Amino acid sequence: MSKSENSNYSIKNWPKSERPREMLLEKGAEYVSDAGLIAVLLRSGTKGKDAVSLSRELIQTFGGLRGLLNASQTDLKKIKGLGPAKIAQLMAAIEITKRQLKEEIVGKNYVKSADDVLKYLTLKLQDKKKEFCKVIYLDNANAILSIEEISKGTIDQTHVYPREIIKKAFELHARALIFVHNHPSGNFQPSQYDKEVTRKLISACQTVDIKILDHLIISPEGYFSFQREGLMSA
Repeated sequence: MSKSENSNYSIKNWPKSERPREMLLEKGAEYVSDAGLIAVLLRSGTKGKDAVSLSRELIQTFGGLRGLLNASQTDLKKIKGLGPAKIAQLMAAIEITKRQLKEEIVGKNYVKSADDVLKYLTLKLQDKKKEFCKVIYLDNANAILSIEEISKGTIDQTHVYPREIIKKAFELHARALIFVHNHPSGNFQPSQYDKEVTRKLISACQTVDIKILDHLIISPEGYFSFQREGLMSA
């Protein structure tokens, strides 16, 4: 393909009113399609494919924006036309989104911001291939002090250690905790192991006067709350 033929695939040849970047600046981001927003991040396409077409391919390959937001560097490298620069741009945008969500909830009352917390945790955990366990540390007014990852396990099990969790709680002067982990399988119902670990954690924290408010299980199909189901007893 000659240089002139290849240039026909450039968005620069589109009418100005249809170019994603121009639409975003003139009308607002809400008027730009998902593929158009990704195209703005990528800045350019690849040989024989404009940025919007490449973006549509990404969205289709990963099953939508959610899948793309949770794609790993290894997954992105498999896409023809995505070099290091484009992969870095996508990963940076994804991480900015996650950090912005975390920044919005730290310092807020958990009870009043539960939906925002769940949104952040779902983005972080629902499409992970392995189990991760996080702890939300709260002060005596239930304001969120920090959200910490405490373990990463196999595809169906992770291991938690009460002593390390309590040690971190003392460092943060936390008075209450919420445990969160994901189920990559998609089934968000607690296993017998999940129930045993929850009882163990509640018992350990009670000895140092730290409350356990809930244990959440997040999966691609939804989430489970131990507190809501009446399973928060030692």
